[in-house]
Order: sequence, then C-alpha cells, then structure tokens
Amino acid sequence: MVLRGWLGWLSGLAALVVLVLGIRFAGEGQPGRVDGRIQDAVYGVEPPWRYAARGLDSLGEPLGAVLLVGAVVAGCLLLRRPRAAVFAVLGVGLPVAAATLLKHLVGRTIHGDNPSYPSGHTAFLTALALVLALTAAGGRARPLPVLAAVAAAGAAMAWAQVALGAHYATDTLAGGCTALALVPATGWLVDRAADRLAGRPAPGGVT
Repeated sequence: MVLRGWLGWLSGLAALVVLVLGIRFAGEGQPGRVDGRIQDAVYGVEPPWRYAARGLDSLGEPLGAVLLVGAVVAGCLLLRRPRAAVFAVLGVGLPVAAATLLKHLVGRTIHGDNPSYPSGHTAFLTALALVLALTAAGGRARPLPVLAAVAAAGAAMAWAQVALGAHYATDTLAGGCTALALVPATGWLVDRAADRLAGRPAPGGVT
C-alpha cells in the first residue's frame, strides 16, 4: 500500500476529527446539540427496524466480529494471499483496540458510567469494510468506490448504535474516523514488513 495521495489525506483528516471531538467531549456525559437532534430522530425505533439494528449491533459483538474476520482470513488464505490475511486481522484489530483505549482516555459516558467515545462497533465495521475494499482493489484503489463502501458500512452501524441508545452520534463518527485513520497506516506497515521479510518488494501488496 502506498500511504500517500488520497489515502494519506484520508488518514490524516480522520485522525484530526477523532482528536478534535475527543477534546470537545472529554469527561462529558451528555449529548451535544447535534447529538441530541439526531438522537430525537433515531432513538427508539420500532420493529422491524429494531430487529435490523440489533442484527447490525451483533456484528460488532465479540462472537460476530470473530466470525466475520475469520471468514475474511479464511478467504484470503484460500486465495493464497497470506499478506491480505494479516492485513485483515491487524487492520480490524488495531482500530478496535484504539477505540477501547480512547474510551478510557477521553472519559465520555452515556447512561451513567458507560464509556462511549468512540464507538468500537462503528470502528469495527468501518475498518472491515475498508480492509475489504482496499484488498479487493489491489494497487488500483480509487476514492469513490472505496469510500462509498466504507460510508455505507459505517453509516449502517452508526444508525444502529444511536437507534439502540448505545452511543451518541458523534461517538459513531469518531469510531468510523478511528478506522479511517488507522487502516491505511496498518496496510502500509504490513506491506513494508512483508517486503522486508521476503527481501524484495512484492508486487501490488495488500492493496
């Protein structure tokens, strides 16, 4: 992966969003103005939409996440793309780990003492979508199709989290941006490490 051009800008801008929102909402336990408006419009959806929200939420739970990532890794190995398999594990795992760490650093809460910033569920599904899009595109990743896939996945999980009352809208935005900040950098690092171990540059890399 080449960490320059639109991927570099995307990663840097997303990191800035996470930083700014984290500073803005540090230590708070209430929704912001925009959060409140979105929450009023989305929270408490009725069936069948509530079932859809719960289904999406389950994808970010430990069992659902392990099954999804495991399926991607198995597919990569069947296609004889071990580098892509490593990228799938690290590209998804690092944003989720970062989101967990940021929850404790930022200290924003919802429903009492429940850490909420950023949304780990949204970070997970956004990261998975970005990993899949970049891997499928190979070295020919273009902004529009990649960002469309990522936006669809991130927005779906963000909606589910707000609809279920698990997160504020800005938590989900930060979760998605955590993934956008870390996945390109992770792909670059995986490529560099694999090239060094092989003793030569491998064509195309993971993306």
